[in-house]
This record gives sequence, structure tokens and C-alpha cells, in this order.
Amino acid sequence: MLTLTQNAQAKIKEFLTSEPTAKGKSLRIGVKPSGCAGYEYFFAFDDKKEGDTDLTCEGFSVLLDAASAGYLKGSTIDFAEDVSGSGFKIANPNVKSSCGCGKSQAF
Repeated sequence: MLTLTQNAQAKIKEFLTSEPTAKGKSLRIGVKPSGCAGYEYFFAFDDKKEGDTDLTCEGFSVLLDAASAGYLKGSTIDFAEDVSGSGFKIANPNVKSSCGCGKSQAF
């Protein structure tokens, strides 16, 4: 359904141990309406809600709501650090187009 690279998993584990708001929570990954192309990704520390898909990783879990799960199916999430900055990168085969700045996508 969703693949997290080793770099992404390591960074998530780092956040889960260093961020006070993350203690005892799962990582929620999703999409929400926003931007000029339609949707943008979001990451948040959250508790499981009814209807969530719970993906168990080594040492933590990832939550996806039903709508986001469909948009993220087959995606690979990586964490990259380079001279231009750092952040999570999502390679999503479901994206049909994105806005000029790359912040939002159309599915």
C-alpha cells in the first residue's frame, strides 16, 4: 500500500522520540484539499480513529484515513537532506499533475 524508505523511517523514529507532541502517538500521513492543483500532503502525530488503516512499521505505526489511503496507494516516502534543504519526498504514481511550485497535486 505505502512504502517508507529506511531514511524516512529513521527520521520518523527521531521525531517520535524527540518531539513532546509525538509521545505515544502514531504518524498520520494524508492529503487535504489545498493549493492550486487540488490537494497537498500532510504529516501529523495523531491517535487512531475509526476507519483508519494502521500500517505497522519497525517501532511505530502510520495511520491513513480512508480517502487518503486511496490517493497514497503505491506511494514511496523518502526523507532527503541536501544543499537545497531537507524534507519528506513522496513519489506517488496516482498524481496526474501538480502546480508550478510543486506544493499541491491533482489526482
